[in-house]
Amino acid sequence: MRNIEVVIVEDDSRIADLHRRFCERVEGFSVVGIAQGLEDAKAMIELYKPDLILLDLYFPEGTSLDLLRDIRIQGIETDVILITATKEMCPLKDALRGGVFDYIIKPVILDRFTACLEKFREYFARLHTDGRVEQRDVDSLRNLNPSLSLSDPPAGNLPKGIDSLTLKKVRAEFEGEGRDMENGASAEEIGERIGASRSTARRYLEYLVSIGVVFPDVAYGSVGRPERRYFRR
Repeated sequence: MRNIEVVIVEDDSRIADLHRRFCERVEGFSVVGIAQGLEDAKAMIELYKPDLILLDLYFPEGTSLDLLRDIRIQGIETDVILITATKEMCPLKDALRGGVFDYIIKPVILDRFTACLEKFREYFARLHTDGRVEQRDVDSLRNLNPSLSLSDPPAGNLPKGIDSLTLKKVRAEFEGEGRDMENGASAEEIGERIGASRSTARRYLEYLVSIGVVFPDVAYGSVGRPERRYFRR
């Protein structure tokens, strides 16, 4: 697959260069331009039609949220990672509603930045794969894209019937080191492992499906009887 072309939009030249060096350390990415203002950014986006924009929030001429809206209105096929020092909630909400892939708060930590780009690389590859789309593909893309994911709520906000300790046990069955889950697991198997009934295990498994931790599929046994099995991401 070709390199993912990136435009960096950042008014501080030192930070822009830092982000460029961070970006070029990750395999599969190529920085094609750096814009230090919103007008320059518009021209550069039109010229290069990048796959990804690393976008600062605040500029002397205003915020970049209008630029983000213009990108969406014009139907430009590019993704955006917003990078900002602000910790206010309103810009975050506007950015998420504008469809940013991720939202990184400065100062940028290399490990966080790298993990974000690696996740985007997989997301980008999946989007450019031909073929039919199954539910598991949709769920997988949602899991890769933080702005589409459903994250775990705090323990105090768990749905009725979901206990945090039991939830951790069920989740550990899929996330444990060395755990062979290539063939997934049924509710009955998970129930036996954690010492719970099949119906209880199924309730927790369906909750994990709803937050994008596991995905379900139907498998057919030797006699053709369908069985719902759960697979880790």
